[in-house]
Amino acid sequence: MSNSARSRILARLRSAQPDAPRPDVVVPARRFDWTPAERLTRFRECLEAVHGEVHLVGGDWRQHLFGLLSQRGVRSLLYGDAGPLGASPAIGWPDPDAVRLIPYLKPVETWRESLFADIDAGLTTCRAGIAETGSLVLWPTPQEPRLMSLVPPIHVCLLEADLIYSTFAELMAVQGWARGMPTNALAITGPSKSADIEQTLTYGVHGPKELIVLVVAPGTVAGP
Repeated sequence: MSNSARSRILARLRSAQPDAPRPDVVVPARRFDWTPAERLTRFRECLEAVHGEVHLVGGDWRQHLFGLLSQRGVRSLLYGDAGPLGASPAIGWPDPDAVRLIPYLKPVETWRESLFADIDAGLTTCRAGIAETGSLVLWPTPQEPRLMSLVPPIHVCLLEADLIYSTFAELMAVQGWARGMPTNALAITGPSKSADIEQTLTYGVHGPKELIVLVVAPGTVAGP
């Protein structure tokens, strides 16, 4: 570019009026008029397409979860007192000796080695599901820290069917995220995966290699 051309371009930039009023641009949120059944179907299809696993369950979800973990040879399940199993986890749990229930009670610094070496699966709640992408939205807390969905090889999440929204925008609007958010909000779509090494897709590199979602719907009998 010649010096004269550069000078003309710079002159035009300097003469621009950055403070001039600009027209308001309205960006409409994406909306889908899906029924609850359609949202559930879409959520399941999208999550299973990226190797997530979805099970429709009812009030007997503990028994169903125990069966899934037993099939995989899981011997320990990490849970939070404020999570799905609550403060009395053994109630309704088929066999505490076969799959031990481990509460998350201590700072990670005091049991880091055991957490990474001895925990087979972690169970968490979630804020919502997003039908459009098959994603889970988590708001970690001190009772259910991020490590519970990140460290164990298997992440199990309990999701209420009526908390599946069509889009992320709809979720934020309905739940009023503008009024306040946590310091850490997560969107999880499928198990951990990476293709950084020789462009080969590998699961479980940076987190859980399996993601199991139990969708609780009233009147549902647990099944695949």
